[in-house]
Amino acid sequence: MNTPTLGSLPLLALAISLVPQAAQAQQTQPSTSASEADDDFHNSGVNSNTIIVSAPGVEDLDVLAGTSVVEGVELQRNMDGQVGEVLDDLPGVSATGFAPGVSRPVLRGFGGERIRVLTDGVGTIDVSNTSDDHAVSIDPISAERIEVLRGPAVLLYGSQAIGGAVNVIDKRIPRRVPDEPIHVDGLASYDTVNDEYRIGASIDAPLGGGFVFHVDGSYLDAGDVDVPGQVLTADLQATVLDRAEEEDDEGNFEEADELRELAELTGTVSNTFIETKSLNGGLAFFSGGSNFGFGGGYYESLYGVPANPAGGHHHEEDPGAGGGAEEHEEGVSIGLKQYRADFRGDIDLGSGFLDRLQTRVGYSDYTHTEFEGSEVGTVFDAEGLEGRAEFIQSPLGNLRGSFGGQFYFRDFDAVGEEAFVAPNETEQFGLVTLQELRFGNFQLEAAARFETSDVRAVSIGVERDYDIFSGALGLSYDVGGLRVGVNGSRVGRAPAGEELFADGPHVATGQYEVGDVDLEIERAW
Repeated sequence: MNTPTLGSLPLLALAISLVPQAAQAQQTQPSTSASEADDDFHNSGVNSNTIIVSAPGVEDLDVLAGTSVVEGVELQRNMDGQVGEVLDDLPGVSATGFAPGVSRPVLRGFGGERIRVLTDGVGTIDVSNTSDDHAVSIDPISAERIEVLRGPAVLLYGSQAIGGAVNVIDKRIPRRVPDEPIHVDGLASYDTVNDEYRIGASIDAPLGGGFVFHVDGSYLDAGDVDVPGQVLTADLQATVLDRAEEEDDEGNFEEADELRELAELTGTVSNTFIETKSLNGGLAFFSGGSNFGFGGGYYESLYGVPANPAGGHHHEEDPGAGGGAEEHEEGVSIGLKQYRADFRGDIDLGSGFLDRLQTRVGYSDYTHTEFEGSEVGTVFDAEGLEGRAEFIQSPLGNLRGSFGGQFYFRDFDAVGEEAFVAPNETEQFGLVTLQELRFGNFQLEAAARFETSDVRAVSIGVERDYDIFSGALGLSYDVGGLRVGVNGSRVGRAPAGEELFADGPHVATGQYEVGDVDLEIERAW
């Protein structure tokens, strides 16, 4: 299909602070570099001085590795319904584009199971890693900033981040005590290319006694994408017309006429609609240099997957149709829902060897249904829990760093005639450390991770266990304000359940998925 070129109206972004004159400002509690970075949120953009907000320890090494942060005005300017499209303009970052409602980040050519997409340091626990037509269950409109991690810090997040990680820092659990009695952020936009309406808002309010409450919500509705001229490219037109000739030769004249009509379609790409909604809330408590918080959220999306004109799955539709879900009954569409609960803790441990303990836990109950017209084709269910704990060391001479552990559990199930992956469970446990040592103008950085991964499919009687060690080492030199250095890493990745146990057709992508239960650890330098 041709690339849409119609313009869109400028994005309207609103930030409102409701502050009575007599109100007294409350001070944000001191915390780690995360809090310091938050203070500069509204004045920052891409590649700010504070690069890694949620991965303390090795910072400069990741600058050399190409770590980026998108936040503030730059995040608003690039706002899109999927996180991949938000980051698509960054150097070394591209995005999948199977459908307008789907876009997962690709870092330096790595995607799928080689890139972890995270919510505040823990996984999204959805099925976006399974296929390019599966959306990421994150609404970027609720994000404060998005980190793109490519260096040693990715070892914090598991072996699936062999190619990098994208960490979305959202507003669900408050990170600071607002200076005003109530703080409201709002954003609204309209796009002409698909008649897209988007609106989102969040409210933060201090309740007294160190408690802060947060709530946010968003809604997006978009019709089919308009394109200038013909829908199919010249190559696709030629392929479809060749198929029409074949149908004529076989005496299938009605099918041949339909194919010729398809080749001449103009104006609108059918079955590219999107409807997304989200609602989140959270409560945090701040005391001295410590804080704790809980949050919960609901995310729902329904989007169309356009058919491959060369794949023989054309369904007759009105080419000028506008864009509600009811106008797309003949195509393939995907509906997903996720319920999520999160906990975050940041404990000040005093002035000893350990400075802070940072904990993060996320639970997800995710359901994803692929519809063929109005009929249910395949239902994907994923329920999982992920947690991590990091001890941040106090500076000891020229040494600084962190160490900690992580666990991950996911129960995956696919139901339906075209369920191409056997039900499976994954358990992972990991230990990780990041250390940095300065001597003069030289700086030595190191990271190491050990992980065990157990993947089992009871229905077919297969279980695989993996032990993985990964490490990274870097040396840099500061001279006259210029820093030069070299990084090296040796990383490993255990295969996911989808890679081990897939065997069947996937109608949304027009592919037959084949796994291999004998896959070993994937390694890279």
